[in-house]
Amino acid sequence: MLRFIRFVWIPLALTLSACDVQVQDATPAEFNANHDIGMYNVTATVTRGAMVTPGSVFVFAVGDNQKVTLTPNADGSEWKGLYSARCRSSFPLQFLVEWKGLFDVRHKVAPVQPKAVKLIEPPLTRTAGFDTSGKEPKGGWPGSVKYRFVTVPSASINSAHIEPWSQTPAEIAAAKAISVVSPLPVVVGCGDLGEIRVASTQPRAHGTLVIDTDDPAVPHWQTSVEFSPK
Repeated sequence: MLRFIRFVWIPLALTLSACDVQVQDATPAEFNANHDIGMYNVTATVTRGAMVTPGSVFVFAVGDNQKVTLTPNADGSEWKGLYSARCRSSFPLQFLVEWKGLFDVRHKVAPVQPKAVKLIEPPLTRTAGFDTSGKEPKGGWPGSVKYRFVTVPSASINSAHIEPWSQTPAEIAAAKAISVVSPLPVVVGCGDLGEIRVASTQPRAHGTLVIDTDDPAVPHWQTSVEFSPK
C-alpha cells in the first residue's frame, strides 16, 4: 500500500511542479530620487513549469494601490515596468504573477512582505559664485543659493549662516563680509526651487553657507559661496 501511494504521489508532485510559476524580485534596493520623471524601473524574473505556456502568464508590480503591468523579454524569463513614486523616501514593492493552471487561474505574490525600495535625495547645491562687477548696490552685492528637495512633500530650511573656510584671520575676514538676508524659515515644496539670499559688502569675499533643514535625508548642508568681479 505504501509503495502504491509513493508511485501515485511522485507523478502528482511532478505534475504540480510542471504547472507552477515562480517569480522573484530583481529590482535594485535603492534609486537616486528623480522628481522630474518620478518613474523607476522595476524588474522580476519568472520561472515557468514545463506545462505553463508563455502566453498564459501575466506579471504586475503592486504597491500603494498601484498595479503596473510588466513587459516580458523574448523568452519570458524577465519582466520590466515603470513604477511611479514622487516626493517620498521609499516605496513598497511586490510582484503579482497570474497564470492558467490545468483547471483554474492561479496567482502568486512575491516577496511575501513588501520590499521597501529606498529613494536617495540627490545632493543639494555644493558651490555658488556671484559677480561683484560694477558699483556696490545698496545692501551689498546680492547672491542667491537655490536648493531642491525631492524625497519629502515639503522641506523647511530653518536656519542659515556663514562660516569661514578656515580659522585663519584672512579667511575669517573673507567670510565676515557675507551675510544671510533671507527671512527664515524658508519652506520649499517638493521639487520646487527654494532660495537662500546672501549679500556681500566686499567685492571679494567667500565662505561656507550652512543650512539646517527638517528633511531627514539632509538635516544639514554646506555650500561654498564666493563673491568676485568677473
